[in-house]
Amino acid sequence: MNRRTFTLTTGAALLATWMPTSWAQGWPDKPIKLILSQPAGSGADSMARMIGDQLSRRLNQPIVVENRPGGQNAIGAQAAARSAADGYTFYFATAAALVMNSYLFKNLPYDPRKDFVPVGMVGTVPFTISVNAGSKFQSLGDLVAYAKANPGKLAIANEGPKTFSGMITRLLAAQLGIEVNSVPYASVSAGVTDTVGGQIEVLVSDVPSVSQMVTAGKLRPLAVTTAKRIAGWDQVPPVADTLPGFNYAGWIGIVAPAGTPSAVVQRFNRELDVVLSDKDMAARLLAIGPMTDGAGTVTQMGGMLDAEHSRWAKLTKDLSIAPE
Repeated sequence: MNRRTFTLTTGAALLATWMPTSWAQGWPDKPIKLILSQPAGSGADSMARMIGDQLSRRLNQPIVVENRPGGQNAIGAQAAARSAADGYTFYFATAAALVMNSYLFKNLPYDPRKDFVPVGMVGTVPFTISVNAGSKFQSLGDLVAYAKANPGKLAIANEGPKTFSGMITRLLAAQLGIEVNSVPYASVSAGVTDTVGGQIEVLVSDVPSVSQMVTAGKLRPLAVTTAKRIAGWDQVPPVADTLPGFNYAGWIGIVAPAGTPSAVVQRFNRELDVVLSDKDMAARLLAIGPMTDGAGTVTQMGGMLDAEHSRWAKLTKDLSIAPE
């Protein structure tokens, strides 16, 4: 290699190394889009707007929330995956969108593992098993005993077989050795209404969806699906007391289209962590959804995603659930 070639090659290499960091120093210089797969007015929408408001103050640019509901998260995920990887689009994603859908659907219009890069966690969303306040079931043990004595007669409401609550229902039945009647509902609110009204016996749902009815004394939680008791629900035992090692919770994280500059991802991660580490913000989020411990690092989120893929791949195989 002659001197001229060496100089040009070295200069190009240095320029490639310098450009992303230098460019990111001016980022952002226009509004940032935050896509989510849930409709306006939903719990996830409220969370995204709450977090987006604080991020916009720190980044000095508007955070525009774009709702793309439908298709079991696929519509929003596809829109985010096909967006330009220029640091101005992020995806406010659920566990279903980034992990579970991979093992439940054959022809996703996006690839959860290839189309996104991790940015940061928002938090985990505990689930619970609840009954009507007047139910004869006083504990998870009572429920299991009844189900074993009456195979197939125990009706459990959830959001359908390809949702987190539906999967938890099936997993609980398999690991507890009981046969139940899993009843899909179009929405968790409809399931809550019927459980409160006594039209159905048991409901599996996320904690925020039933917290108001629990506080009002109209529903009684029998167990939570996290490994430990959760704040504010200290009297409710975890399923793990009955099934050691049982630990399942929904979660929400933020990702970006693959190819988004690393320097931008790292900056967004740091700002997100500052927002989520605020005690007031954590309390406000907990009131409507997730428990947060901050955003963590990009690397930590990547490791979590890998672990979740391994776990759900095994779970769906063990339960003989084939993608459709």
